[in-house]
This record gives sequence, C-alpha cells and structure tokens, in this order.
Amino acid sequence: MDRDSLSEIICELYDARPEAKEYLEFWINPDADKELDKYRQKIFKQFFISGSKPRKSPVFKEIKTCIKYFTTLCIDYEKTADLMLYYVEQGCELTRQFGDYDAPFYRAVENNFNKAMKFISEYNLDVELYPRIKRMIDSVDCLGYGFQDNLWEIYREHT
Repeated sequence: MDRDSLSEIICELYDARPEAKEYLEFWINPDADKELDKYRQKIFKQFFISGSKPRKSPVFKEIKTCIKYFTTLCIDYEKTADLMLYYVEQGCELTRQFGDYDAPFYRAVENNFNKAMKFISEYNLDVELYPRIKRMIDSVDCLGYGFQDNLWEIYREHT
C-alpha cells in the first residue's frame, strides 16, 4: 500500500469511527493524565448521575469498555491500575453512601477487583497502592453480603 492510499484510509477511519479518532488524537498529542481523568469521569457517570446522585444500576459493560479503550490508548501500567481501582472505589462509594445493592452488583465489583489485583500484582504495583486499597476496603466495613471480607480475601490472594 502506498502512502497516499494509507493516508486516505486513515482519514476515512478518523471520520467514520469515534474510537479511531480518539486514538489518533491521543497519539498526536499524548497526555496520559488528561486521558485518565477523562476515563475516570466516564466511569463515575456509570455510578452517579449528576453530582453524587446514584444510578439505580451501573452499566458494568460500559465500564469494562472504558477500561479496555484506556489500556489501548495508554501503555502506562500505573495509570491503568489507577483506573481499574477507581472503578472498584466507585462501586464501594456507591454502596457506602446509598446502602446495600444486590448480590450481582457485589459480584461484579469483586470480579473486577480481582482483575485489578491480578494486574497490580503482575506489574508489582501493590506496595505503592496498598494504602489506597486498604482505605477502599476499610470504607465498606458496614456493608452486607460479606463484601468487605471478599475484598480482603481477593487482596490477600494476590499479595
């Protein structure tokens, strides 16, 4: 494929696919912190409507997609771990502020905490993230379904 054909395809892709546009714009002017903030906001909006008003039920598939897109844009393990933990923190905050949710909600948060801990362990980020993880787990000490115990168990499994 020659340069002109490649350039034409890139321009068509840029116009046709929002994620391609986002990807190309990031690589033209990479700002991982700005991107992290943007994806944190997207995750926040899955848990809270406006301000601190809770959503009835977060769309976990959307959150998973956000994390996936972020990891394709930004190859920074610390920022990826940050975003993965942010997701779990928002789940904890939602339940802490507004009471118990159903068992599938807790399973989803716990499963994603497990994924986050695997990632954190794989890249040896647990020492620097331990205080944040401890605060997060301690914040849900009054919730049901054994949620806090399960989070501690997941943490211990990966450290």
